Amino acid sequence: MRRVITSASLLVLLSVSIGFGQNWTETKIGVWTKVINKDGQTLGYSPASGVKLLTVDALAFKDLNKNAKLDPYEDWRLPIATRAKDLASKLSVEQIAGLMLYSKHQPIPAPAGGPFAGTYGGKVFAQSGANVADLSDQQREFLTKDNLRHVLVTSVQSPEAAAQWNNNAQALVESLGLGIPINSSSDPRHSTRADAEYNAGAGGSISMWPGSLGLAATFNPDLVKRFGQIAATEYRALGIATALSPQVDLATDPRWNRVSGTFGEDPQLATDMARAYIDGFQTSVGAKEITGGWGYNSVNAMVKHWPGGGSGEGGRDAHYGYGKYAVYPGKNFESHFRPFTEGAFKLSGKTGTASAVMPYYTISFNQDKKYGENVGNSYNKYIIGDLLRGKYHYDGVVCTDWLITADETAVDVFLTGKSWGVEKLSVPERHYKVLLAGADQFGGNNDAGPVIEAYKMGVKEKGEAAMRARFEQSAVRLLKNIFQVGLFENPYLEPETSRSVVGKPEFMQAGYQTQLQSVVLLKNKAKALPLTKGKTVYIPKRFTPAGRNFLGMETPEKLEYPVNLAIVKKYFTVTDNPDEADYALVFIQSPNSGGGYNSDDAKSGGTGYVPVSLQYGDYTAQGTRNPSIGGGDPLEKFTNRTYNGKTAKTINGTDLGMVNDTYAKMKGKPVIVSLQVSNPTVVGEFEKQSNAILAHFGVLDQALLDILTGASEPSALLPMQFPADMKTVEAQSEDVPRDMKSYIDSEGNVYDFGYGLNWKGVIQDARTAKYKKAALSMK
Repeated sequence: MRRVITSASLLVLLSVSIGFGQNWTETKIGVWTKVINKDGQTLGYSPASGVKLLTVDALAFKDLNKNAKLDPYEDWRLPIATRAKDLASKLSVEQIAGLMLYSKHQPIPAPAGGPFAGTYGGKVFAQSGANVADLSDQQREFLTKDNLRHVLVTSVQSPEAAAQWNNNAQALVESLGLGIPINSSSDPRHSTRADAEYNAGAGGSISMWPGSLGLAATFNPDLVKRFGQIAATEYRALGIATALSPQVDLATDPRWNRVSGTFGEDPQLATDMARAYIDGFQTSVGAKEITGGWGYNSVNAMVKHWPGGGSGEGGRDAHYGYGKYAVYPGKNFESHFRPFTEGAFKLSGKTGTASAVMPYYTISFNQDKKYGENVGNSYNKYIIGDLLRGKYHYDGVVCTDWLITADETAVDVFLTGKSWGVEKLSVPERHYKVLLAGADQFGGNNDAGPVIEAYKMGVKEKGEAAMRARFEQSAVRLLKNIFQVGLFENPYLEPETSRSVVGKPEFMQAGYQTQLQSVVLLKNKAKALPLTKGKTVYIPKRFTPAGRNFLGMETPEKLEYPVNLAIVKKYFTVTDNPDEADYALVFIQSPNSGGGYNSDDAKSGGTGYVPVSLQYGDYTAQGTRNPSIGGGDPLEKFTNRTYNGKTAKTINGTDLGMVNDTYAKMKGKPVIVSLQVSNPTVVGEFEKQSNAILAHFGVLDQALLDILTGASEPSALLPMQFPADMKTVEAQSEDVPRDMKSYIDSEGNVYDFGYGLNWKGVIQDARTAKYKKAALSMK
């Protein structure tokens, strides 16, 4: 029987079956071949890998281990759990150790310098003659030598390049061992580029959406689910099958520098958003579904950070040694579990639960009620083994945050080891302790050596059988996540399809509409908004002083317009003379005083600890906690981390000066302030100098202008409180939501959780009735 030939535009590989016939067709696409089973799964394989097809019951299967027989793990008709257990039993210790690795960040192509540098044939990319989709020397090494199969992809040059890189990488690993495909992942990549222009008929490099706080500000879980569905579709077109998201930590301390990545401080809102986000990412439907909601449009969600990382003492962050301690003065530890236990682990969709969990770096100080250890969460057997695995019955993958097993070199460096509480252990001992706690995978580790050493420690202590069983337990969890998204059947992509899917107009439009629904109108004195199009506006330039980014790299000072003037000029006439202007538009950002540590203070003999300020003017802490709750680091000679009497200086204090200066220059004419919010902000410093205030969480300039001119009505609500002043910030407990006195503006409006205005006034609708009532019931 002659096989049907499909897709005349492609290079076709013609096959003729002999005898009983074959119920499948085969088509060559670039480096790989697509096999369509008429009554089963579509397969993809690379002939160059040495993999051949097996025909069983007239259906095609891939002979991944090249033994000329159909093994259970190769049989796509069997349950995923059966296949995963079969494959885990066949793997060597070295191969399982490779599965337990999660790569360092991988830009494609690799840059010539910096922390993520790479080479091609020993040369930097620009000098190598390599293609943008080629694998770097480092990638080839960790895929072959270390058996690594989980890759964290960062920047890509284009969707086509991402697809081609994916195909090259998958073809390589398909040729190795038992043919385990790569499970690539990504941190969130759908944020906006503010100065871009949205065109309803045009696509883009990827659809653009508001940040997590902006999604939360919609108070609309259905929108967040839709985002997850679209983002998952784009991820899969890029070769990404795991999302290192959502970040569902409760932002109970307003000073934390990761507030912007959360769904806010309210347990109920964060829980609903977490559930919707993961349902959107993980659920496949129709022809894309394989089984149980999983399939070819599914992206594994790695929900983070268990058991909640939003209560760092003083608002400091645990990426740094100075922020390693999460504290619970309000005795509110278990409330931080809710977005996990009631959201991520209780989905509405068929996949049921988030497929992976990432613990945070923090030491959850004095919360280990069984073993009494103050160690990083991934090392803590009580927090992982007894609570997550035991009490809450979570049996998915647990992956550490990045670099927790490496050595600490400085308390104030981002890219250093974060082995909090276990600094005295060796690197292999740290790996072993993580495994004993109940975790499965090591984030940011490319080297299998320490994992293999940890295995040997376990054999010596517990015996070969027990340690082999422990390794296979993690292997099964890790393999399930690769099987359930269909990668064992077809990990390959069609670059032209990727180009047409990623950032297609329908997705861009959905993202833009959600941006519009994420902007909060805080103030609208005398109905200053909406503005009349065509009028003349004054926009002051914004000064950014020289500094360093979170990686420690120097950034130059800038004085520039904070918005794209070409877009503004489609709405208004722009002038540099305030006397000519009808309105002033001032664009500022939340105060940034750094992370609560001053290296210069430490070098000059101080402790280095200073306040984290949410106001623009200098802030000196008086009567604050002394001594600190948490403290102690091998690189410090003291344990009291108080900052009482210390002063914080805000990096962007000139934003306040810009508002005040503009207010004076406008001589009573309307001043409209647009505040990009990364943290709750003490707006009392400038509120009275403004006629209207918009708060947003990362949107296009164009979206702001559509709201300013009334093309769209504001509808978003604050997903967190804005404090009255720094005194109430200092008085609140790091672990308790909504425990601040909120700011009351000159119009009498309270900037509390769930507050927002539309053109008619304060919004009161089904959303506020539901979530503000739930918030009150928690108090």
